[in-house]
Amino acid sequence: MISALLSGLIEKTGLPQVAVFLGLGAVIGPFGLNLVNVNVHSPILRVVGTLSLVLVLFTDAVSLNLAEVRKQRLLSFLVIGPGTLFSGLLIAFLASWMLGLAFPAALVLGAALASTDPVMLRALLGRPGLNVGVRQALRLEGGMNDAVLLPMVLVGMTLMSGDHKFGPSEWAHFAMSILVLSPAGGVVVGLGAVGMLELVRRRLGVRRDYESIYSLGVAFAAYAAAESVHGSGFLAAFAAGVTISALDVELCDCFLEYGETTAEMALMFTFVLFGMSVIWTGFGVGGGLTILFVAAVFAARPAAFLPALLPARLSWHNRWLVAWFGPRGLSSLLLVLLPVFQGLPQSEYLLRICCLVVMCSVVLHGISPIFLVKAPRENEPDEKPSSGGATAAPVLPLKVLAVESPAPNLDASEYITVPQIRQLQEAGELTVIVDARTDRTYEESGQRIPSAVRIPPDRAASAATGLKLPQNAVLAVLCA
Repeated sequence: MISALLSGLIEKTGLPQVAVFLGLGAVIGPFGLNLVNVNVHSPILRVVGTLSLVLVLFTDAVSLNLAEVRKQRLLSFLVIGPGTLFSGLLIAFLASWMLGLAFPAALVLGAALASTDPVMLRALLGRPGLNVGVRQALRLEGGMNDAVLLPMVLVGMTLMSGDHKFGPSEWAHFAMSILVLSPAGGVVVGLGAVGMLELVRRRLGVRRDYESIYSLGVAFAAYAAAESVHGSGFLAAFAAGVTISALDVELCDCFLEYGETTAEMALMFTFVLFGMSVIWTGFGVGGGLTILFVAAVFAARPAAFLPALLPARLSWHNRWLVAWFGPRGLSSLLLVLLPVFQGLPQSEYLLRICCLVVMCSVVLHGISPIFLVKAPRENEPDEKPSSGGATAAPVLPLKVLAVESPAPNLDASEYITVPQIRQLQEAGELTVIVDARTDRTYEESGQRIPSAVRIPPDRAASAATGLKLPQNAVLAVLCA
Protein backbone atom coordinates (compact mmCIF):
# COMPACT_ATOMS: atom_id res chain seq x y z
CA MET A 1 0.00 0.00 0.00
CA ILE A 2 2.78 2.42 0.94
CA SER A 3 4.76 1.73 -2.23
CA ALA A 4 1.65 2.17 -4.39
CA LEU A 5 0.83 5.52 -2.80
CA LEU A 6 4.41 6.72 -3.26
CA SER A 7 4.80 5.37 -6.82
CA GLY A 8 3.73 8.59 -8.54
CA LEU A 9 6.05 10.73 -6.43
CA ILE A 10 8.97 8.36 -6.98
CA GLU A 11 8.35 8.35 -10.73
CA LYS A 12 8.46 12.14 -10.85
CA THR A 13 11.75 12.24 -8.97
CA GLY A 14 13.32 9.75 -11.38
CA LEU A 15 14.46 7.41 -8.60
CA PRO A 16 13.90 3.66 -9.10
CA GLN A 17 10.93 2.11 -7.34
CA VAL A 18 13.19 -0.50 -5.73
CA ALA A 19 14.60 2.23 -3.48
CA VAL A 20 11.18 2.41 -1.78
CA PHE A 21 11.21 -1.31 -1.00
CA LEU A 22 14.77 -1.24 0.32
CA GLY A 23 13.72 1.66 2.52
CA LEU A 24 10.65 -0.20 3.76
CA GLY A 25 12.84 -3.16 4.64
CA ALA A 26 15.19 -0.89 6.58
CA VAL A 27 12.28 0.67 8.49
CA ILE A 28 10.82 -2.64 9.70
CA GLY A 29 14.21 -4.39 10.07
CA PRO A 30 16.69 -4.44 12.97
CA PHE A 31 18.12 -1.02 12.01
CA GLY A 32 14.64 0.54 12.27
CA LEU A 33 11.61 -0.63 14.25
CA ASN A 34 13.12 -4.11 14.71
CA LEU A 35 9.82 -5.80 13.90
CA VAL A 36 11.41 -8.63 11.95
CA ASN A 37 14.89 -9.67 10.92
CA VAL A 38 15.82 -11.68 7.83
CA ASN A 39 19.47 -12.58 7.40
CA VAL A 40 21.28 -14.50 4.72
CA HIS A 41 20.60 -17.83 6.46
CA SER A 42 16.84 -17.28 6.92
CA PRO A 43 14.75 -19.99 5.21
CA ILE A 44 12.26 -17.40 3.92
CA LEU A 45 15.01 -15.63 1.97
CA ARG A 46 15.98 -18.89 0.30
CA VAL A 47 12.39 -19.74 -0.63
CA VAL A 48 11.44 -16.28 -1.86
CA GLY A 49 14.79 -15.81 -3.63
CA THR A 50 14.44 -19.11 -5.48
CA LEU A 51 10.85 -18.42 -6.54
CA SER A 52 11.76 -14.90 -7.61
CA LEU A 53 14.65 -16.06 -9.81
CA VAL A 54 12.36 -18.63 -11.45
CA LEU A 55 9.81 -15.91 -12.16
CA VAL A 56 12.48 -13.47 -13.42
CA LEU A 57 13.77 -15.97 -15.96
CA PHE A 58 10.30 -17.18 -17.00
CA THR A 59 8.93 -13.64 -17.32
CA ASP A 60 11.95 -12.53 -19.36
CA ALA A 61 11.45 -15.45 -21.74
CA VAL A 62 7.68 -15.07 -22.13
CA SER A 63 8.09 -11.34 -22.72
CA LEU A 64 10.53 -11.91 -25.58
CA ASN A 65 9.30 -10.94 -29.02
CA LEU A 66 11.10 -13.61 -31.04
CA ALA A 67 10.12 -11.91 -34.28
CA GLU A 68 11.96 -8.80 -33.10
CA VAL A 69 14.92 -10.92 -32.01
CA ARG A 70 15.12 -12.39 -35.51
CA LYS A 71 14.67 -8.99 -37.11
CA GLN A 72 17.35 -7.47 -34.88
CA ARG A 73 19.53 -10.58 -35.00
CA LEU A 74 22.79 -8.66 -35.35
CA LEU A 75 21.98 -6.35 -32.44
CA SER A 76 20.81 -9.34 -30.37
CA PHE A 77 24.06 -11.18 -31.03
CA LEU A 78 26.23 -8.18 -30.22
CA VAL A 79 24.46 -7.42 -26.95
CA ILE A 80 23.99 -10.97 -25.66
CA GLY A 81 27.16 -12.46 -27.13
CA PRO A 82 30.28 -10.28 -27.01
CA GLY A 83 28.76 -7.57 -24.84
CA THR A 84 27.42 -9.73 -22.01
CA LEU A 85 30.14 -12.39 -22.05
CA PHE A 86 33.07 -9.95 -22.25
CA SER A 87 31.53 -7.85 -19.49
CA GLY A 88 31.20 -10.86 -17.18
CA LEU A 89 34.70 -12.15 -17.92
CA LEU A 90 36.27 -8.70 -17.52
CA ILE A 91 34.61 -8.21 -14.12
CA ALA A 92 35.77 -11.70 -13.12
CA PHE A 93 39.35 -10.79 -14.06
CA LEU A 94 39.12 -7.55 -12.05
CA ALA A 95 37.73 -9.45 -9.05
CA SER A 96 40.57 -11.94 -9.18
CA TRP A 97 43.24 -9.27 -9.66
CA MET A 98 41.99 -6.55 -7.30
CA LEU A 99 40.27 -8.61 -4.59
CA GLY A 100 42.49 -11.69 -4.70
CA LEU A 101 39.59 -14.06 -5.34
CA ALA A 102 40.13 -17.52 -6.73
CA PHE A 103 39.03 -17.91 -10.33
CA PRO A 104 35.81 -19.88 -9.59
CA ALA A 105 34.59 -17.32 -7.07
CA ALA A 106 35.60 -14.46 -9.37
CA LEU A 107 33.67 -16.09 -12.22
CA VAL A 108 30.50 -16.26 -10.12
CA LEU A 109 30.87 -12.62 -9.06
CA GLY A 110 31.62 -11.48 -12.63
CA ALA A 111 28.56 -13.25 -14.03
CA ALA A 112 26.29 -11.88 -11.30
CA LEU A 113 27.50 -8.30 -11.72
CA ALA A 114 27.14 -8.47 -15.51
CA SER A 115 23.41 -9.16 -15.16
CA THR A 116 21.10 -6.22 -15.86
CA ASP A 117 17.93 -5.88 -13.83
CA PRO A 118 14.71 -5.85 -15.93
CA VAL A 119 12.73 -4.21 -13.10
CA MET A 120 15.11 -1.24 -12.90
CA LEU A 121 15.23 -1.04 -16.70
CA ARG A 122 11.44 -0.72 -16.99
CA ALA A 123 11.30 2.94 -15.98
CA LEU A 124 14.15 3.81 -18.35
CA LEU A 125 12.59 1.99 -21.31
CA GLY A 126 9.37 3.92 -20.80
CA ARG A 127 11.01 7.34 -21.16
CA PRO A 128 9.84 9.03 -24.39
CA GLY A 129 13.25 10.54 -25.17
CA LEU A 130 15.06 7.22 -25.34
CA ASN A 131 16.36 6.36 -28.80
CA VAL A 132 14.60 3.38 -30.42
CA GLY A 133 17.91 1.57 -31.01
CA VAL A 134 18.94 1.98 -27.37
CA ARG A 135 15.51 0.80 -26.23
CA GLN A 136 15.68 -2.32 -28.40
CA ALA A 137 19.22 -3.17 -27.29
CA LEU A 138 18.42 -2.84 -23.59
CA ARG A 139 15.12 -4.69 -23.93
CA LEU A 140 16.84 -7.60 -25.68
CA GLU A 141 19.61 -7.67 -23.09
CA GLY A 142 17.21 -7.53 -20.16
CA GLY A 143 15.25 -10.44 -21.58
CA MET A 144 18.08 -12.79 -22.46
CA ASN A 145 21.31 -12.04 -20.62
CA ASP A 146 20.48 -14.05 -17.49
CA ALA A 147 20.17 -17.19 -19.61
CA VAL A 148 23.76 -16.58 -20.80
CA LEU A 149 25.16 -15.69 -17.37
CA LEU A 150 23.47 -18.43 -15.35
CA PRO A 151 25.64 -21.23 -16.88
CA MET A 152 28.73 -19.18 -15.91
CA VAL A 153 27.48 -19.09 -12.32
CA LEU A 154 26.80 -22.83 -12.34
CA VAL A 155 30.30 -23.56 -13.70
CA GLY A 156 31.85 -21.33 -11.05
CA MET A 157 29.82 -23.03 -8.30
CA THR A 158 30.93 -26.45 -9.51
CA LEU A 159 34.58 -25.39 -9.32
CA MET A 160 34.04 -23.71 -5.94
CA SER A 161 32.64 -26.89 -4.36
CA GLY A 162 36.05 -28.63 -4.52
CA ASP A 163 34.61 -31.96 -3.38
CA HIS A 164 36.46 -33.90 -6.02
CA LYS A 165 38.46 -33.28 -9.12
CA PHE A 166 36.35 -33.12 -12.23
CA GLY A 167 37.50 -35.32 -15.08
CA PRO A 168 36.40 -35.33 -18.71
CA SER A 169 33.42 -37.60 -18.02
CA GLU A 170 32.17 -35.43 -15.15
CA TRP A 171 32.45 -32.29 -17.25
CA ALA A 172 30.66 -34.00 -20.13
CA HIS A 173 27.81 -34.97 -17.81
CA PHE A 174 27.69 -31.43 -16.41
CA ALA A 175 27.58 -29.92 -19.90
CA MET A 176 24.85 -32.35 -20.93
CA SER A 177 22.80 -31.33 -17.89
CA ILE A 178 23.22 -27.60 -18.50
CA LEU A 179 23.01 -27.47 -22.29
CA VAL A 180 20.60 -30.33 -23.06
CA LEU A 181 18.78 -31.86 -20.12
CA SER A 182 17.63 -28.68 -18.37
CA PRO A 183 16.40 -26.84 -21.50
CA ALA A 184 14.78 -30.04 -22.80
CA GLY A 185 12.84 -30.41 -19.55
CA GLY A 186 11.56 -26.86 -19.90
CA VAL A 187 10.58 -27.37 -23.54
CA VAL A 188 8.71 -30.60 -22.73
CA VAL A 189 6.79 -28.95 -19.90
CA GLY A 190 6.04 -25.90 -22.08
CA LEU A 191 4.76 -28.00 -24.98
CA GLY A 192 2.68 -30.21 -22.71
CA ALA A 193 1.20 -27.24 -20.88
CA VAL A 194 0.23 -25.45 -24.08
CA GLY A 195 -1.22 -28.63 -25.56
CA MET A 196 -3.37 -29.33 -22.50
CA LEU A 197 -4.53 -25.72 -22.36
CA GLU A 198 -5.57 -25.72 -26.03
CA LEU A 199 -7.39 -29.03 -25.64
CA VAL A 200 -9.36 -27.96 -22.55
CA ARG A 201 -10.05 -24.53 -24.03
CA ARG A 202 -11.66 -26.09 -27.12
CA ARG A 203 -13.64 -28.72 -25.21
CA LEU A 204 -14.71 -26.94 -22.03
CA GLY A 205 -13.39 -23.41 -22.07
CA VAL A 206 -10.96 -21.77 -19.61
CA ARG A 207 -11.49 -18.53 -17.75
CA ARG A 208 -9.03 -15.92 -18.93
CA ASP A 209 -7.94 -14.86 -15.45
CA TYR A 210 -7.17 -18.48 -14.58
CA GLU A 211 -4.94 -18.80 -17.63
CA SER A 212 -2.56 -16.35 -15.99
CA ILE A 213 -2.50 -18.50 -12.86
CA TYR A 214 -1.88 -21.47 -15.15
CA SER A 215 1.17 -19.74 -16.59
CA LEU A 216 2.68 -19.37 -13.11
CA GLY A 217 2.15 -23.09 -12.62
CA VAL A 218 4.01 -23.78 -15.87
CA ALA A 219 7.04 -21.86 -14.59
CA PHE A 220 7.21 -23.77 -11.32
CA ALA A 221 6.44 -27.11 -12.99
CA ALA A 222 9.37 -26.63 -15.38
CA TYR A 223 11.64 -25.80 -12.43
CA ALA A 224 10.51 -28.88 -10.51
CA ALA A 225 10.84 -31.16 -13.54
CA ALA A 226 14.47 -30.23 -14.16
CA GLU A 227 15.43 -30.36 -10.48
CA SER A 228 13.92 -33.84 -10.19
CA VAL A 229 16.41 -35.16 -12.77
CA HIS A 230 19.33 -33.19 -11.24
CA GLY A 231 19.27 -30.46 -13.87
CA SER A 232 18.98 -26.69 -13.50
CA GLY A 233 15.41 -25.68 -12.78
CA PHE A 234 16.23 -22.06 -13.58
CA LEU A 235 17.33 -22.85 -17.13
CA ALA A 236 14.26 -25.06 -17.53
CA ALA A 237 11.98 -22.19 -16.48
CA PHE A 238 13.58 -19.95 -19.10
CA ALA A 239 13.25 -22.65 -21.78
CA ALA A 240 9.57 -23.14 -20.93
CA GLY A 241 8.97 -19.40 -21.29
CA VAL A 242 10.73 -19.30 -24.67
CA THR A 243 8.63 -22.25 -25.83
CA ILE A 244 5.40 -20.46 -24.94
CA SER A 245 6.62 -17.25 -26.57
CA ALA A 246 7.57 -19.11 -29.76
CA LEU A 247 4.16 -20.73 -30.07
CA ASP A 248 2.53 -17.28 -29.79
CA VAL A 249 -0.53 -18.52 -27.90
CA GLU A 250 -3.01 -16.52 -25.89
CA LEU A 251 -1.26 -17.60 -22.71
CA CYS A 252 1.53 -15.09 -23.41
CA ASP A 253 -0.64 -11.98 -23.28
CA CYS A 254 -2.65 -13.40 -20.42
CA PHE A 255 0.47 -13.94 -18.36
CA LEU A 256 1.71 -10.46 -19.10
CA GLU A 257 -1.58 -8.97 -17.95
CA TYR A 258 -1.71 -10.63 -14.55
CA GLY A 259 1.16 -13.05 -14.12
CA GLU A 260 3.79 -10.38 -14.70
CA THR A 261 2.25 -8.30 -11.92
CA THR A 262 2.37 -11.32 -9.60
CA ALA A 263 6.00 -11.88 -10.54
CA GLU A 264 6.87 -8.26 -9.82
CA MET A 265 5.17 -8.48 -6.44
CA ALA A 266 7.46 -11.40 -5.58
CA LEU A 267 10.49 -9.43 -6.78
CA MET A 268 9.55 -6.38 -4.73
CA PHE A 269 8.94 -8.54 -1.66
CA THR A 270 12.43 -9.95 -2.14
CA PHE A 271 13.80 -6.40 -2.15
CA VAL A 272 12.03 -5.76 1.16
CA LEU A 273 13.69 -8.86 2.61
CA PHE A 274 17.08 -7.70 1.37
CA GLY A 275 16.45 -4.23 2.75
CA MET A 276 15.97 -5.50 6.30
CA SER A 277 19.63 -6.26 6.85
CA VAL A 278 21.27 -8.30 4.08
CA ILE A 279 21.93 -5.56 1.55
CA TRP A 280 23.40 -3.21 4.15
CA THR A 281 26.15 -5.74 4.85
CA GLY A 282 27.78 -4.36 1.72
CA PHE A 283 28.95 -1.37 3.75
CA GLY A 284 31.02 -3.76 5.86
CA VAL A 285 33.43 -4.42 3.00
CA GLY A 286 33.75 -0.80 1.95
CA GLY A 287 37.51 -0.41 2.12
CA GLY A 288 39.65 1.60 -0.27
CA LEU A 289 40.45 -1.35 -2.54
CA THR A 290 36.81 -2.43 -2.58
CA ILE A 291 35.69 1.05 -3.59
CA LEU A 292 38.18 0.97 -6.46
CA PHE A 293 36.77 -2.40 -7.51
CA VAL A 294 33.23 -1.01 -7.51
CA ALA A 295 34.37 1.85 -9.74
CA ALA A 296 36.11 -0.67 -12.01
CA VAL A 297 32.88 -2.68 -12.29
CA PHE A 298 31.02 0.37 -13.61
CA ALA A 299 33.85 1.03 -16.08
CA ALA A 300 34.02 -2.61 -17.21
CA ARG A 301 30.65 -2.57 -18.95
CA PRO A 302 31.51 0.34 -21.32
CA ALA A 303 34.91 -1.25 -21.93
CA ALA A 304 33.17 -4.44 -23.07
CA PHE A 305 30.11 -3.02 -24.82
CA LEU A 306 31.62 -0.16 -26.85
CA PRO A 307 33.85 -2.45 -28.97
CA ALA A 308 31.05 -5.05 -29.17
CA LEU A 309 28.59 -2.50 -30.58
CA LEU A 310 30.88 -1.21 -33.35
CA PRO A 311 29.01 -3.12 -36.11
CA ALA A 312 25.64 -1.71 -34.92
CA ARG A 313 24.23 1.33 -36.68
CA LEU A 314 24.12 3.53 -33.62
CA SER A 315 25.67 6.90 -32.97
CA TRP A 316 28.47 7.09 -30.42
CA HIS A 317 26.15 8.85 -28.00
CA ASN A 318 23.63 6.01 -28.15
CA ARG A 319 26.37 3.40 -27.88
CA TRP A 320 27.46 5.12 -24.68
CA LEU A 321 23.89 4.97 -23.41
CA VAL A 322 23.67 1.22 -24.02
CA ALA A 323 27.10 0.72 -22.47
CA TRP A 324 26.27 2.77 -19.38
CA PHE A 325 22.74 1.60 -18.59
CA GLY A 326 23.40 -1.83 -17.15
CA PRO A 327 21.66 -1.44 -13.77
CA ARG A 328 22.51 -4.11 -11.24
CA GLY A 329 19.61 -5.11 -9.05
CA LEU A 330 17.69 -8.14 -7.95
CA SER A 331 18.97 -10.34 -10.79
CA SER A 332 22.55 -9.89 -9.59
CA LEU A 333 21.61 -10.57 -5.97
CA LEU A 334 19.62 -13.69 -6.87
CA LEU A 335 22.44 -15.12 -8.96
CA VAL A 336 25.07 -14.55 -6.26
CA LEU A 337 22.74 -16.09 -3.67
CA LEU A 338 22.91 -19.49 -5.39
CA PRO A 339 26.37 -20.37 -3.98
CA VAL A 340 25.30 -18.91 -0.61
CA PHE A 341 22.38 -21.34 -0.47
CA GLN A 342 24.82 -24.17 -1.20
CA GLY A 343 27.09 -23.05 1.64
CA LEU A 344 30.12 -22.72 -0.65
CA PRO A 345 33.32 -21.06 0.65
CA GLN A 346 33.68 -17.29 0.11
CA SER A 347 30.05 -17.10 -1.04
CA GLU A 348 28.96 -14.70 1.71
CA TYR A 349 31.85 -12.38 0.88
CA LEU A 350 30.72 -12.42 -2.76
CA LEU A 351 27.22 -11.49 -1.60
CA ARG A 352 28.49 -8.50 0.40
CA ILE A 353 30.51 -7.23 -2.57
CA CYS A 354 27.47 -7.64 -4.81
CA CYS A 355 25.27 -5.79 -2.31
CA LEU A 356 27.65 -2.82 -2.33
CA VAL A 357 27.63 -2.68 -6.15
CA VAL A 358 23.83 -2.95 -6.26
CA MET A 359 23.38 -0.09 -3.80
CA CYS A 360 25.68 2.12 -5.87
CA SER A 361 23.86 1.07 -9.05
CA VAL A 362 20.44 1.93 -7.59
CA VAL A 363 21.68 5.48 -6.98
CA LEU A 364 23.75 6.04 -10.14
CA HIS A 365 21.54 4.28 -12.68
CA GLY A 366 18.40 5.55 -10.99
CA ILE A 367 19.36 9.22 -11.24
CA SER A 368 21.36 9.29 -14.48
CA PRO A 369 18.36 9.01 -16.91
CA ILE A 370 17.28 12.48 -15.78
CA PHE A 371 20.52 13.94 -17.16
CA LEU A 372 21.34 11.56 -20.05
CA VAL A 373 17.92 10.93 -21.65
CA LYS A 374 16.44 14.17 -22.91
CA ALA A 375 12.95 14.77 -24.24
CA PRO A 376 12.76 14.25 -28.02
CA ARG A 377 12.94 17.29 -30.24
CA GLU A 378 10.41 17.87 -32.98
CA ASN A 379 11.20 16.32 -36.36
CA GLU A 380 14.17 14.46 -34.91
CA PRO A 381 14.38 11.07 -36.64
CA ASP A 382 15.15 7.97 -34.63
CA GLU A 383 18.20 5.97 -35.56
CA LYS A 384 17.43 2.54 -36.84
CA PRO A 385 19.52 -0.24 -35.30
CA SER A 386 21.12 -2.81 -37.53
CA SER A 387 18.28 -5.19 -38.19
CA GLY A 388 18.96 -7.16 -41.31
CA GLY A 389 16.59 -5.24 -43.55
CA ALA A 390 14.03 -3.94 -41.07
CA THR A 391 11.62 -1.36 -42.43
CA ALA A 392 9.52 1.33 -40.85
CA ALA A 393 6.12 0.43 -39.41
CA PRO A 394 3.44 0.51 -42.12
CA VAL A 395 0.49 2.84 -41.83
CA LEU A 396 -2.53 0.71 -42.65
CA PRO A 397 -5.96 1.75 -43.90
CA LEU A 398 -8.51 1.70 -41.12
CA LYS A 399 -10.47 -1.15 -42.71
CA VAL A 400 -7.48 -3.51 -42.43
CA LEU A 401 -7.56 -3.33 -38.64
CA ALA A 402 -11.37 -3.34 -38.32
CA VAL A 403 -13.28 -6.21 -36.76
CA GLU A 404 -16.91 -6.44 -37.79
CA SER A 405 -19.24 -6.59 -34.80
CA PRO A 406 -21.96 -9.28 -34.76
CA ALA A 407 -24.35 -6.60 -33.51
CA PRO A 408 -24.67 -3.81 -36.12
CA ASN A 409 -26.70 -1.56 -33.82
CA LEU A 410 -24.30 0.94 -32.25
CA ASP A 411 -26.57 1.57 -29.26
CA ALA A 412 -26.93 -2.12 -28.45
CA SER A 413 -23.27 -3.09 -28.63
CA GLU A 414 -19.95 -2.00 -27.26
CA TYR A 415 -18.42 -2.52 -30.72
CA ILE A 416 -18.34 -0.09 -33.61
CA THR A 417 -17.63 -1.01 -37.22
CA VAL A 418 -15.87 0.95 -39.94
CA PRO A 419 -19.15 1.62 -41.85
CA GLN A 420 -20.65 3.02 -38.65
CA ILE A 421 -17.67 5.33 -38.21
CA ARG A 422 -18.12 6.53 -41.79
CA GLN A 423 -21.82 7.15 -41.20
CA LEU A 424 -21.11 9.21 -38.09
CA GLN A 425 -18.48 11.26 -39.92
CA GLU A 426 -20.78 11.89 -42.89
CA ALA A 427 -23.55 12.96 -40.51
CA GLY A 428 -21.26 15.60 -39.03
CA GLU A 429 -20.75 13.84 -35.69
CA LEU A 430 -17.45 14.59 -33.96
CA THR A 431 -15.59 11.27 -34.12
CA VAL A 432 -12.12 10.48 -32.76
CA ILE A 433 -10.29 7.25 -33.62
CA VAL A 434 -8.30 6.04 -30.59
CA ASP A 435 -5.51 3.47 -30.68
CA ALA A 436 -5.61 1.97 -27.18
CA ARG A 437 -3.63 -1.20 -27.69
CA THR A 438 -1.25 -2.18 -24.91
CA ASP A 439 2.29 -0.90 -25.27
CA ARG A 440 3.57 -4.39 -26.05
CA THR A 441 0.97 -5.06 -28.75
CA TYR A 442 1.37 -1.56 -30.18
CA GLU A 443 5.15 -1.81 -30.49
CA GLU A 444 5.27 -5.39 -31.73
CA SER A 445 2.54 -5.09 -34.37
CA GLY A 446 4.38 -2.48 -36.42
CA GLN A 447 0.97 -1.21 -37.64
CA ARG A 448 -0.36 2.32 -37.25
CA ILE A 449 -3.80 3.80 -37.96
CA PRO A 450 -3.88 7.08 -39.87
CA SER A 451 -5.28 10.07 -37.98
CA ALA A 452 -5.63 8.04 -34.77
CA VAL A 453 -4.66 9.36 -31.35
CA ARG A 454 -2.58 7.11 -29.13
CA ILE A 455 -3.91 6.47 -25.61
CA PRO A 456 -2.20 3.73 -23.55
CA PRO A 457 -4.87 1.74 -21.68
CA ASP A 458 -3.13 2.03 -18.31
CA ARG A 459 -3.10 5.83 -18.54
CA ALA A 460 -6.37 6.40 -20.39
CA ALA A 461 -7.89 9.20 -18.30
CA SER A 462 -4.71 11.27 -17.96
CA ALA A 463 -3.79 10.76 -21.63
CA ALA A 464 -7.26 11.82 -22.83
CA THR A 465 -7.12 14.87 -20.59
CA GLY A 466 -3.67 15.76 -21.84
CA LEU A 467 -4.82 15.46 -25.46
CA LYS A 468 -7.87 17.65 -24.65
CA LEU A 469 -10.29 15.27 -26.34
CA PRO A 470 -13.77 16.82 -26.55
CA GLN A 471 -16.17 15.22 -24.09
CA ASN A 472 -19.03 15.17 -26.61
CA ALA A 473 -17.07 13.18 -29.21
CA VAL A 474 -17.65 9.56 -30.18
CA LEU A 475 -14.48 7.59 -29.45
CA ALA A 476 -13.89 4.66 -31.81
CA VAL A 477 -11.34 2.64 -29.86
CA LEU A 478 -9.06 -0.12 -31.13
CA CYS A 479 -8.08 -2.16 -28.09
CA ALA A 480 -7.12 -5.52 -29.63
